[in-house]
Amino acid sequence: MRLDDPGRRRRFPLSLRRRPVPWDRQRPTWREAKPALIAEALKRSQARPSGNWYVVGASRDVGTERPLALTVAGQEIVVWRRADRRLVAGPGICPHLGAPLRDSPVRCGTLVCHWHGLALDGAAAAGWEPLPVHDDGVLVWVRLDEPGGEAPLDAPVVPPRPTAGRALSAVYVGIGVCEPEDVVANRLDPWHGAWYHPYSFVDLTVTGAVRAPEDGFTVDVSFKVAGRLVVPVRAVFTAPEPRTVVMRIVEGEGAGSVVETHATPLGADERGRPRTAVVEAVVAASGRPGFAVARRAAPLLRPLVRAAAGRLWRDDLAYAERRWELRSTGRFPG
Repeated sequence: MRLDDPGRRRRFPLSLRRRPVPWDRQRPTWREAKPALIAEALKRSQARPSGNWYVVGASRDVGTERPLALTVAGQEIVVWRRADRRLVAGPGICPHLGAPLRDSPVRCGTLVCHWHGLALDGAAAAGWEPLPVHDDGVLVWVRLDEPGGEAPLDAPVVPPRPTAGRALSAVYVGIGVCEPEDVVANRLDPWHGAWYHPYSFVDLTVTGAVRAPEDGFTVDVSFKVAGRLVVPVRAVFTAPEPRTVVMRIVEGEGAGSVVETHATPLGADERGRPRTAVVEAVVAASGRPGFAVARRAAPLLRPLVRAAAGRLWRDDLAYAERRWELRSTGRFPG
């Protein structure tokens, strides 16, 4: 099926691979995946402003009974919702005697320290200061100006997405021993897809580079469904800020859908190695009438989407961790 045939694309989302090539006989991509090309794309991404905003999790994971808690760039953070559902974020260390607020309950929109009962309603109190927080409808962001070290922005750099009311979204979270740049570098190497993930991708070709200001790669690829059945699409990979890479489908089934990969530094583990959270948001859209049924079945479909993302990230985190290991020991060939 040709991607430039919109009539057939609307009628038949699936395509049959007529001459499937075995994994070991597909065209090698190592000559095209030039280390310098990937390094330059990574360097340009790291120079873009983030405004000191970090993704901390999925919007739907922040409730009114327990805080969402994690360590970002070595700082303990808690996020919860007030009674009116508005977000509150701040340090995860109680200013009184240092209790871990991650273990404290939320009552009627107020976080109550379980050591001595200090009540935090989102306003500054007893040395506790709230942090800027942003809910974009899919993900939650917190601004940390001290570790970020940039000029702050009023809001994070959120990539354009399909209209929320017409999209299905799911968020996967994984953790690896690496730095955010290793996760971003993985995503800025689309050439590895059909070799490293043959269970998901086939017939992958990087067709060109996207010039500034978008600055990324255009990829033709087919997503495997079952057997020889595939869904061919054209996608564009871009890095709008230092810790984010976006894959946007620009032609084929689900055009306009995005996969956002966000890398959030967590701090060092017990061995002093850096840990990074991968927060990946899949925001899918389709003009097909049946997609409305899929949206209504979102609670059933989200675990499937997360499982598919998890399978890919088991491999991709191994890639990112290997890259960091080699970089940290001066052995990285790129």
